[in-house]
Amino acid sequence: MELHLMRHGKTSANEQGLYCGQTDLPLSPTGIAQIESFKDSCLYPQSPALFFSSHLIRAVQTIDIIYGKVRVKTLPEIAEFHFGDFEMHSHEELKNRGDYRLWIADKTGAVPCPGGESKQQFEKRVIAGYNNIVSEVNLANCACALVVCHGGIIACLMEHLCPGTKGFYEWQPAQGRGYTLVYAGGQLQEARNL
Repeated sequence: MELHLMRHGKTSANEQGLYCGQTDLPLSPTGIAQIESFKDSCLYPQSPALFFSSHLIRAVQTIDIIYGKVRVKTLPEIAEFHFGDFEMHSHEELKNRGDYRLWIADKTGAVPCPGGESKQQFEKRVIAGYNNIVSEVNLANCACALVVCHGGIIACLMEHLCPGTKGFYEWQPAQGRGYTLVYAGGQLQEARNL
């Protein structure tokens, strides 16, 4: 079974370097053009049997551009990190705030963003959502499925699935890119770039 994890195309927040987790932004014109270009170069799997996405428009819109109006199961568990009060602000805007410095310096993942979630809460949510997807794909006896979500989700999952190989930010793919996970006998056999 192949499970493709793909990051949505660019948004205006990506282009401006803003923390954008739960804000429901569409793709930017640049993001749309980028996804169309990747589609034209046949970068993406040709015929997934199942499609999953976060409920945020930028992820659903990415699938629509590549595959047209297909049936997509949306899951809030694979929505991007909830940045709370830091949402739609840049590092430069936040760097002098004490609560922000506390959050970025946190090595345990226990410190939440004010009005948002902690890294520990995020990981628990994302891994539970991923396990539900894998169960559904296995139950359907599906050979190829596509999950379009967010950079933080994919980095979290890859760090969990391939522990000790790369750090969180090293796993985070560029917009419109991701990883193909190859499973056999219920075990992850290979992870390659998409």
